[in-house]
Amino acid sequence: MEILQLPLQQLEERIEQEMEQNPVLEMQEDEPDESDSADSFGEQSAEDDASSRFEREDELPQGESPDMHEEFQIADEFASTYTDTIDERPARSQNWLEQQSDLRHDAMANLPMPTVTLQDYLTEQLTWFDISPELREMTERIISNLDGNGWLPTSINDILGMKATPEERELAKQSWQLVRKLDPPGVGARNLRDCLMLQLNVDMPYFDVMRAIIADHLEDVVKNRLPLISKKIGFSVADIHEAIEAIQRLNPKPGASFSEQVAAYVMPDVFVDKDDEGRYVVWLDEGCTPRLHISGYYRDLMKHRDTTKETKDYIKQKVGSAQWLIDSIQQRRMTLTRVSQAIVDHQTEFLEYGPASIKPLKMQQIADKVGVHVTTVSRAVDDKWIQTPQGIFPLKRFFSSAVAASEEGEEEVAQDAVRIKLQEIIDREDKSKPLNDEELMRALQAEGISVARRTIVKYRQAMNIPNSRERRVWT
Repeated sequence: MEILQLPLQQLEERIEQEMEQNPVLEMQEDEPDESDSADSFGEQSAEDDASSRFEREDELPQGESPDMHEEFQIADEFASTYTDTIDERPARSQNWLEQQSDLRHDAMANLPMPTVTLQDYLTEQLTWFDISPELREMTERIISNLDGNGWLPTSINDILGMKATPEERELAKQSWQLVRKLDPPGVGARNLRDCLMLQLNVDMPYFDVMRAIIADHLEDVVKNRLPLISKKIGFSVADIHEAIEAIQRLNPKPGASFSEQVAAYVMPDVFVDKDDEGRYVVWLDEGCTPRLHISGYYRDLMKHRDTTKETKDYIKQKVGSAQWLIDSIQQRRMTLTRVSQAIVDHQTEFLEYGPASIKPLKMQQIADKVGVHVTTVSRAVDDKWIQTPQGIFPLKRFFSSAVAASEEGEEEVAQDAVRIKLQEIIDREDKSKPLNDEELMRALQAEGISVARRTIVKYRQAMNIPNSRERRVWT
């Protein structure tokens, strides 16, 4: 279960870590033969059978394993005792070394570049001003109290404390005003209205309208009360509409861009292709996961008559760990393939026509079809991605609850399909006369989806779609 739950990138990291810590584990570069199979050490003679019993998991030594100090002692013993009896240590192949080098280069390339914080960016701008050391120090103190949005949520009194002198308070106010002049515009604001005001410029078109709206009518903008705003400030609805669009181009969180994280690269675990018979078939990219086997050097070392019992016990422990990893990777490959194929077989229309054609599907259905526990399905699809003709999706995307049919005989529809169709209807509605929830319900019925009005309201709110009055575009 532990290995099954790992996405591909974490699995590769786990394998690399295990190979660094476990000397008996090696990467298999060529096609395996019978002597190097993943689950055995090959055919052995009868006299070797006794020394090869450590292969079997049920014959591994029981009890606690040697502690780290003992392992280091045994490792040192390898280097000193067997130099004469074994010609050379097992060497990693050139291909293996090159692959490890590539992995390290990729890891270095994926490290995030050192980022400039908002505080660093603002502090650097202070060099542009001819200010006293005292003012600079106080300004840096104000900058350090800005939040992630670039706002100053703390009052000057809270920053300075109760014992601050009047001179210090006046210096802090000057520092705050200096911060509010820095780039990006809007930093140092106390709230949203203050932040937007700081970004206004008298040269902007509709400056007077924007200032009036920001000062007193942001709540009316949210409620789409444009005629009311027009009546109160004396500008036309058309001017107000243009001003609102200009306000929406302002940055309400000027400091947020300095803390943005780079989106992680998605590495598909499963791929889907259509075969010659028109069936969608899943496959896993075997090239992404190294093929592992257990070192022949340590197998031979187990047979050597001079090998001590402590050394054999150490090797047995490492072999058990290596064999567990090899078996777990193979089990992960089989389970993930079977679960993914069952999902794809159920969601063929999704792959053929797109997400709007998704069918209702529960994990228990896949568990019953594959013959595993539902928790196995959950772990198999957790944080896994699948590359399909329709794009790359998380495997969990293919599971969707059903909307109960409103009438007997009607086919159940996946909730995701209802949401997609609802969004399509709203996108193409007449924005001067948007559809209310009752009309949306009838529009879905015309598309073959029968749901109750309360379901429309629930989905619309979950998708952050305003009601019809708030969606109306005033002209």
